[in-house]
Amino acid sequence: MYFPISGAHIPPLELIVTGFVVGVLGGFFGVGGSFLAGPALFVFGVPMNFVVGTDLAHLVGKSIVAARKHQMMGHIDFKLGGLMMIGTLPGVELGAQAIQALKRAGHVEGVVGAIFIVVLVAMAGFMSWEGWKTARAPRIGNSREHQGDFSAFAGFARRIQRAGPAPHLKLPISGIERISLWSILAVSLMGGFFSGFLGGGAGYIRMPAMIYLLGIPTHVAVGTDLFEVIVSAGYGTFSHALKGNVDVLIALIMHTGAAIGAQIGASLTQLITGPRIRLAFVPLLLLGAALVLRGLLTGQPGP
Repeated sequence: MYFPISGAHIPPLELIVTGFVVGVLGGFFGVGGSFLAGPALFVFGVPMNFVVGTDLAHLVGKSIVAARKHQMMGHIDFKLGGLMMIGTLPGVELGAQAIQALKRAGHVEGVVGAIFIVVLVAMAGFMSWEGWKTARAPRIGNSREHQGDFSAFAGFARRIQRAGPAPHLKLPISGIERISLWSILAVSLMGGFFSGFLGGGAGYIRMPAMIYLLGIPTHVAVGTDLFEVIVSAGYGTFSHALKGNVDVLIALIMHTGAAIGAQIGASLTQLITGPRIRLAFVPLLLLGAALVLRGLLTGQPGP
């Protein structure tokens, strides 16, 4: 099927299946799924600037479905999500402007692709290291460990919570007694920038950052990130649409599969502990990096 906006030829079934798979994984890991959807669109032959904008567009509807499911399970900290939106929106715009600058210079594919690979591989390496440390660490002491959400990196997050400048907030849903507003805004600004620059909701950055930097329980980070993705991806879609970077038809076809997959993925989180969710995330990051690398090595997007 030919998509005149982006100029790509893609079988609709491939888009539906991709949307379904990304929906399952996104609902399970609490991310928009751009670490797979973006590279997949690139491999299908979609130019990189359309990859970023179109990926954002299809994530909006899917994230609404998955977030609703997580809300029913009590996995969303709306106070945290609302505060993170303050930093997310300017971050998204900064990322979108960076894409525009690269597009004018004619270096979108190479630069964005290379940064995508570095970010995904670095995150996979860190989460593998943390998983290994968690498996070896003694699990005694606090209630979260007894709930199966122990992290060997928890001490670092507690130091951030204690050291951040005023004003300080309490997040009862996340089980946090004291945390700086500025720490929350810094994480959301970073996530927003990657969302606008690399596409999607950038949950592959924000979800681990909430766990490792802010100390949010894994299941709550999953649900809250999906809630936050609705806003960041929605704003990013609008911004990129104004810049001519969104293929709406591709996004709608992908959403037909993503909406179903998102509900399945969200339900599966009830069966898995926090550390196992984080470890299962690692190979998906590496797969996303491999897809982007394949597209770059062929010298053009597409198979």
